[in-house]
Amino acid sequence: MLIKAAILFVLVMVGLAFFGRLRLPGRKPPLLLRKTCKQCGRPRIGAGPCPCGKA
Repeated sequence: MLIKAAILFVLVMVGLAFFGRLRLPGRKPPLLLRKTCKQCGRPRIGAGPCPCGKA
C-alpha cells in the first residue's frame, strides 16, 4: 500500500512539473521579467530603468 502511495505521489509531481513548464504561445512575460532592454539589448537586472536611458 505504501508503494502505491509513493508511486501516485511521484506521478502527481511529474504532472505538476509538466504543466509548470508549459508555455502558452503568444503570451509575453511581464515588463519586470523581461531579460534584456528593448532598445540596446543589454541585460536588465532589477526593476530600475536601463542604463542606456531609453527604456
